[in-house]
Amino acid sequence: MTVRMIALCGAATLAIAANPAWAGEGGDVAASADAAAAEADADEDAIVVTGYTGTKTDTALTELPQPVKVVTADQYEAQGAISISDTVKYAAGVLANPYGRDTRVDGFNIRGLDALQFRDGMRDIFSYYASITSDPYNFSRVEIVRGPASVLFGQGSIGGIVNLVSKTPDFDTRGEINFVYGSYDRKEVLGDVNLALADNLAVRFVGRARDADTYVDHVPDDRVMFAPSIRWQPTPDTDIVLTGLYQEDDTGSTSQFLPIIGTFRPNTVAGEQLDRYTFVGKAGWDRYAGRSLQGGGSITHRFSDNVQLSLKARYIDSDLEYNTHYADSYTNPQDPFSVYGTDGRTIALTADASDARMNVFSTDNNLQFNFGTGANIEHKLLVGIDYSWNKIAKRYAGGAELVDLYDIDYDALATYDPTGPFTTESQKQLGIYVQDQIRFFDRVSVVLGARRDRVTGSSGQKDNATTFRAGIIGEIGAGISPFFSYTESFLPVAGRIDNGDGTFGDPYVPQTGTQYEAGIKWQPTPGTLVTATAFKIKERNRVLYLAAGGTTQSGELNTKGFEIEASHTLPGDFELLANYGYAKLKSESNTSLDYMPRHTASLWSTKIFGLSGEAQLRLGAGVVYNGKSVSTSPVWSIVTPSRTTVDALAEISWNNWRFAVNATNLLDNEYYASCLARGDCFVGAPRNVMGTIGYRF
Repeated sequence: MTVRMIALCGAATLAIAANPAWAGEGGDVAASADAAAAEADADEDAIVVTGYTGTKTDTALTELPQPVKVVTADQYEAQGAISISDTVKYAAGVLANPYGRDTRVDGFNIRGLDALQFRDGMRDIFSYYASITSDPYNFSRVEIVRGPASVLFGQGSIGGIVNLVSKTPDFDTRGEINFVYGSYDRKEVLGDVNLALADNLAVRFVGRARDADTYVDHVPDDRVMFAPSIRWQPTPDTDIVLTGLYQEDDTGSTSQFLPIIGTFRPNTVAGEQLDRYTFVGKAGWDRYAGRSLQGGGSITHRFSDNVQLSLKARYIDSDLEYNTHYADSYTNPQDPFSVYGTDGRTIALTADASDARMNVFSTDNNLQFNFGTGANIEHKLLVGIDYSWNKIAKRYAGGAELVDLYDIDYDALATYDPTGPFTTESQKQLGIYVQDQIRFFDRVSVVLGARRDRVTGSSGQKDNATTFRAGIIGEIGAGISPFFSYTESFLPVAGRIDNGDGTFGDPYVPQTGTQYEAGIKWQPTPGTLVTATAFKIKERNRVLYLAAGGTTQSGELNTKGFEIEASHTLPGDFELLANYGYAKLKSESNTSLDYMPRHTASLWSTKIFGLSGEAQLRLGAGVVYNGKSVSTSPVWSIVTPSRTTVDALAEISWNNWRFAVNATNLLDNEYYASCLARGDCFVGAPRNVMGTIGYRF
């Protein structure tokens, strides 16, 4: 059997049969990264997947005492993903696009709680509406760690994190170019070229140019993205990778914050409903337009088989202009129009204009020691230090005016231009961590970790935190591996308690979380992996916005849940993914926090059929189900019904050509992603169809 090791920077290592057309990043081989082949017949290709994000070391997924989901680019492109949010919708316990498709930010909810986004193991989003969204074509895979993960990553969300893994060069020369046309006049050209300049030097260029509209009038979705990278291996034990990114977006907001009355619920006074895709703003002025520049690098040096050094760093410079309008759905959410008249049509329309600048520097450095303390006891000891610094600067302008929401005089709307000084907030974090992975008799794995963080903010805040993790997993036979883990997390919160009267109190204390989890992994065959897990999360100190004005921090938020995910893969032929998640939240101080669906489920499958000559047909279909959600406030409760969407793929590969049609929400189900008791609704994306012509060389 011929295998070749391909290192994906900051993510995982795949051992695959030599195939220059694929190299692990979205080719013709349909491979689920959840299926790890521990053994394979000598005449068959072997796929060995090792998780990185869960431990920051190359460790087989079946040896990790926690569920880690890896979604390859081939998978999420086949599923029709057009945003990072879309890439995670076929993962257990994950709610993608909880507020519908949002062209401004990517959103995902893990185990009922908002998740943070990382890139190559370092956090890259520190503030809403200060940066543009990442491009899924620039990544080889997306990794999902469920549950607290602060021991390795510092400040992080309590429910979990989503880590994006950048495409980087390897030493095969190959490339592809794709032309896409789709719904809402979507026109794109995408290219990915990898050049081996020498046996130890390679470059890669990834790019996209897009001119597109969206299902909301006057909201474009234009993008230019270019990501160069270079890899140099001056010695067999030293690997240096440099990455860059230039991205410019010209879009707006597909989230229009329409009032519940007149959309989800009837407007009995006006006697008519608003179109769910109504544009509330001024064409040409409302926009979400920005530019992102990023530069980073990593150095890995292996001193011996037992000692390895890893260094990583990245700098982000982001500029953003955000102009938007929204109706006053909030003063009286049960009857918002009555605040401004008796016709059921007149409402206040607020205009907000902001400029934002975001600068982020991150670095993560560690040493890994491999050693034994007995004939059958092996250790992977990781000792590391990381540092991050971020600065967010914003300035605002705006006003409000009365409009007929059913017949807006767009030309008459006033516009505003932010001027004057920027208000700046900054934060620094320094963390030291240690982790020991202990393998007993090649059957039982124990993971122990601890971390100490120091966080300082421009407002004078100084927070210190110590977090721990511990887990155990062992194979008891027939591919069955039970596991148990305990993890902790913390998230600093900038600012001070708002007293609601123009004064401010004590600084916010960090949000903290703990999780207990128990489960079982079953791998009956090399291409099949089933994971079932139950968890309990306790979160403390969430910021609450009070109805009477001001803020406070809650006592505890408890989450209990269960997840099961299964994957079955026959490389190059068949793929099946099935997932279910249940999460129930309960707050001792605020019931409005429990507004996410308790039930999520999904099913995705692809099958390849041989045609005449060299042609192959790949067909795929998937179903995503999100249960009903309930949002409550002191005045009412709003129940958003459950929703089900269907996705499909038809693809023909012939020699070096690829012809594909993707459809998301194929049946064009009209639904609301969520309606909040505060007064507004978020619509789900309608059907989207894209056709692709691609050529690989």
